[in-house]
Amino acid sequence: MSMLFELVSQPLSLPFMQRALLTAMISGTVCAILSCYLVLKGWSLMGDAISHAVLPGVVLAYVAGAPLVVGAFASGLLCAVATGYIKDHCRIKEDTVMGIVFSGMFAIGLVMFSRIESDQHLSHILFGNVLGVTAAEFWQCLVISLLVSVVMLVKRKDLLLYCFDPAQARVIGLRVKWLHYGLLSMLALTIVAALQAVGIVLVVAMLITPGITALMLCRSFSAMLVVATLSALFSAFAGTLASFWLDAATGPCIVLIQAALFVLAWLVSYLPRRVVSSQKVSE
Repeated sequence: MSMLFELVSQPLSLPFMQRALLTAMISGTVCAILSCYLVLKGWSLMGDAISHAVLPGVVLAYVAGAPLVVGAFASGLLCAVATGYIKDHCRIKEDTVMGIVFSGMFAIGLVMFSRIESDQHLSHILFGNVLGVTAAEFWQCLVISLLVSVVMLVKRKDLLLYCFDPAQARVIGLRVKWLHYGLLSMLALTIVAALQAVGIVLVVAMLITPGITALMLCRSFSAMLVVATLSALFSAFAGTLASFWLDAATGPCIVLIQAALFVLAWLVSYLPRRVVSSQKVSE
């Protein structure tokens, strides 16, 4: 017990570890809430698309001297709107359009980054640098996460119906277009909030894994929100501490913990069915 206490207390005695842990848990919570909607809507690739598409916006914001969060949000929203516009005006399927748009914007961002002198390190943008979070970045993450969480919870029923059955939502008078682009806006803001913690490449895991883990264990959406949030909080806590003791990158450690929880949830949901089916066969 004393060893476990030391494993936890020693990293948390350092101010930068305290800020890193809080940032990871805050961004993980808002990602978990949004992931439940994305899983139901089938927008896993949309999260991947927007997360990669923010790179050119980050570079342009740096060049213009504007806050990086503004450029990232504008670029991510542009990707979402462009995907919807192209899908509505051609016969290509949405997942194909998303693949083309996000890969193209990501490539543009990489070219721009390589051509512009910057004190930003590419690996920090791609994989995050939660241990280097400043006080200003922490408060930025907190404000964005609170805003998105409040909006998602207040509009929970409308967004749930839209994700589950858009046709029914339209029939009862909900503004489906507003819900569509509102959800995309919340997705873009969430990605901006999580960029500092896990970066562009790994943020999609935080946007999908908690939701799919909860979906395998829960039968109601309310329970799904709770389980997804708890799994994200545990992953942020355990991953941050593991990165300290392993001297490894924090973002990948958090994502690995989330992946392990998914495998555990899969085993919990799969093995009982396997046993029952085996018993029926033997009978």
